[in-house]
Amino acid sequence: MDFAQSPQQDAIQEAVSRICARFDDDYWLERDRDGVFPFEFYDALGRDGWLGICTAPQYGGSGLGVADAAIMMRTIAESGAGMSGCSAVHVNIFGLKPVEVYGTEAQKERALRPIAEGQEKGCFAVTEPDAGLNTTHLKLRAEKRDDGYHVFGQKVWISTAQVADRMLLLARTQPRETVKKPTQGLSLFYTRFDRERIAVREIEKMGRKCVDSNELFFDDFVIPEEDLIGEEGRGFEYILHGLNPERILIAAEAVGLGMAALNRASRYARERVVFDRPIGKNQGVQHPLAKCWCNLEAAWLMVLNAAWQYDQGMNCAAAANCAKYLAGEAGFEACHTAIMTHGGFGYAKEYHVERYLREVMVPRIAPVSPQLVLSFIAERVLGLPKSY
Repeated sequence: MDFAQSPQQDAIQEAVSRICARFDDDYWLERDRDGVFPFEFYDALGRDGWLGICTAPQYGGSGLGVADAAIMMRTIAESGAGMSGCSAVHVNIFGLKPVEVYGTEAQKERALRPIAEGQEKGCFAVTEPDAGLNTTHLKLRAEKRDDGYHVFGQKVWISTAQVADRMLLLARTQPRETVKKPTQGLSLFYTRFDRERIAVREIEKMGRKCVDSNELFFDDFVIPEEDLIGEEGRGFEYILHGLNPERILIAAEAVGLGMAALNRASRYARERVVFDRPIGKNQGVQHPLAKCWCNLEAAWLMVLNAAWQYDQGMNCAAAANCAKYLAGEAGFEACHTAIMTHGGFGYAKEYHVERYLREVMVPRIAPVSPQLVLSFIAERVLGLPKSY
């Protein structure tokens, strides 16, 4: 078994690092203050072809694997861009996998190339306020009529809706009581985001201010029939194609952000002198930082394992969820430890670690909570009874 990165992966890391170097911590601090989407960063990655890293070459992408994308996303987060930089490009990297797998040729050409080349931005509209993680209980409905599907309902926690050109939307086209399984009757659409017909309300939140999160309100929003992906009623099945890669890449980002915090904390511990000695000379400072490194490295190996399984066409659900859990916890602890290492200065924005801590809550909570990951492992891996 070879644990070394391939020459191609080294090249990915180096090329992405060079782009990220043009957007330093002060750039992201300013975006954290003004809340403006990082258009310059998005465009820079798009110009060099990185937004299509996982998209098939015939649709404008590079056709590389999830392991390659994980290295790219870790590199972005570790540069100091954190979740602000990563979330700005999430949909481009993995979000349209269901379209690539189940869409018609016309849909693929229409949808994939503009996203891969950075000409358009997209958003992923699944979560609803009442259903939460219970996706089978989605209530937003799409009624089929002569002129298309008429959509009524609400979505919540939809990222990039303020800047998106298109959206991947999961809606119920058949009532739950009329289908055999609750996973049936949900349909997937990829359609234009029309702000004149969709009410968008931004949610004020803890961190990652420059990548917006929103509530969406649909009142007779019409989707053309040609924007239906695959067969009506099989949308839940289709979105599963993107869930494991999402967990893997989120985990890679958590590791990267944790490493960014750890690097800053280690440098501060070497340079900060109190009682005539560097604070890093004390084991009380050293050991928590060393423990964070161990946990981050272990989580990264699980990320690579899960990515390898996915790229080999294996069932990677357990590994992907495990990677997300380990990385989310390790990233959070590293960011928290970085603040404690800085002491009072860790609370100041100019040292950046407080921003890291606010942002690392994203991969710790989303796209699936730590508790639900543990429930999944208990049930599907250990054979224990369902607990919820």
